[in-house]
Amino acid sequence: MSGKDNQHLAPKSDIEISQNAKMRPIVDVAREKLGIPAEFVQPYGHYKGKISLDYIASLENKPTGKLILVTAITPTPAGEGKTTTTVGLTDGLNHIGKKALCCLREPSLGPCFGVKGGAAGGGYAQVVPMEDINLHFTGDFNAIALANNLLAALLDNHIHHGNALNIDVRRVAWKRVVDMNDRALREIVNSLGGVGNGYPRQDGFDIVVASEIMAIFCLATSIEDLKERISKIVVGYTTDKKPVLAKDLNAQGAMTVILKDAFQPNLVQTLENTPAFIHGGPFANIAHGCNSVIATKSAMKIADYVVTEAGFGADLGAEKFIDIKCRKSGLRPDACVIVATVRALKYHGGADLKELTNENLAALEAGIVNLERHVHNVSKVYNIPVVVSINKFVSDTDNEIELLRKKVEAMGAKITLANHWAEGGKGATDLANIVVELCEQPNKVTMVYPDEATLWDKAVAVATKIYGAAEVTADAKVRNKLKELQEGGYGHYPICVAKTQYSFSTDASLRGAPTGHSLNIREVRLSAGAEFVVLVCGEIMTMPGLPKLPSAEKIDYIDGKVVGLF
Repeated sequence: MSGKDNQHLAPKSDIEISQNAKMRPIVDVAREKLGIPAEFVQPYGHYKGKISLDYIASLENKPTGKLILVTAITPTPAGEGKTTTTVGLTDGLNHIGKKALCCLREPSLGPCFGVKGGAAGGGYAQVVPMEDINLHFTGDFNAIALANNLLAALLDNHIHHGNALNIDVRRVAWKRVVDMNDRALREIVNSLGGVGNGYPRQDGFDIVVASEIMAIFCLATSIEDLKERISKIVVGYTTDKKPVLAKDLNAQGAMTVILKDAFQPNLVQTLENTPAFIHGGPFANIAHGCNSVIATKSAMKIADYVVTEAGFGADLGAEKFIDIKCRKSGLRPDACVIVATVRALKYHGGADLKELTNENLAALEAGIVNLERHVHNVSKVYNIPVVVSINKFVSDTDNEIELLRKKVEAMGAKITLANHWAEGGKGATDLANIVVELCEQPNKVTMVYPDEATLWDKAVAVATKIYGAAEVTADAKVRNKLKELQEGGYGHYPICVAKTQYSFSTDASLRGAPTGHSLNIREVRLSAGAEFVVLVCGEIMTMPGLPKLPSAEKIDYIDGKVVGLF
């Protein structure tokens, strides 16, 4: 048997498959697959490149392709395979003769060395060069961190040199960032050591992917829009509680200079040499969880079908894709793929993690309620045609597959069994054909709430319509902050809920589809440049920590090769 035929029985690791990939020079991929002349591709080595903004500007009057959103059930330790499906589906669309391109987010080094160990797909549905993509890539995250931290430095420097803007050091709202899971940096005191080091104050770090700069980077439509959004960032407040903006510190020009190269979308390829844009990388549990608008829009002018993903389950990434990214950009998905696995659904039904390879129809039936709510949200609340794609595992039994098929069809949704992990694009051709069919259906995407709803009512709408919650709660401090923002002219902004990805509720241990719970808003953060309001709920942290056994302990460089990166 070939490697692909034998993948389920004797699986090769992701890194082993990727290191044996037959990559094409990225300039050739751009020219042959997308019709992009070489002069508009800035190579980063042989197999990575950035697409010129001048070329992107030239696409404005081109026809617009179809947009397919890939989302998933609520994530479990068993894994679901959303990125893998995004890549496999894109290859599958090319297998059936369509010109397709995928748009992914860039992986963060924090999770790469923490829990996940990489985020470039898996099996025979990967983007390559996998190691580069997971480790520094083209330096975009470094640029975003530097731009963020330049603003922090300018802010503290202004206070140190006389504080002409009368900034209240107790009301500084801008945090520094680093692209690593480092819980020690969540709460710190800076500027200790004497007068020359500035004014001591309580501070803290976020991870890069949770930063407002990352959100702005992913929502901006041009360099000019990027600069304008940066200028509107609220960095803190004066002693009489007036907002201080980045433009008051004359920061936006230098920050744009740092970001100008990073803002060009990155082009790589799949294992089957299908083009892929990977650009921007906000988390969906603590940010809006979608790749850049400029990458998605450009892709839709270049290809007939564009496949993109939104982070975590459809209650997080997909909701924010619709209510933030689509609302701001005018994008509208033509179809949606919800990714699930039999073993993950059994976990939602109460099965023990160690028993997921055993047939368990009772647990599967109990866990399908999670999938059912996501299907309802996508098809009835967001109003997008939907197909459920089941990632195939060798442990899935015929009885389990048949039960799942019947249940999904009873929901009024299409379902298919996909095998791209083992077979590449060939294993996703059935899914590709269904997606093409769905893209031809008329649909009118709807938002969860209107612009004119209050910030509080927006929170209630998401909590009740999407999460199955009974109520939203918050203490007086949070309610007052929301009232201040509402009255301060920010009430028309969408909300970005930061909460655990592991449950519809704020309690990560509640599997399935809990109802009647409360969404407690712990903190409110204004992202005036990104033009949304972050609601931090439950115990979620915007600076994650490393697990007891981080992936970093298994990653190494031996005989000229990276090992342990999944």
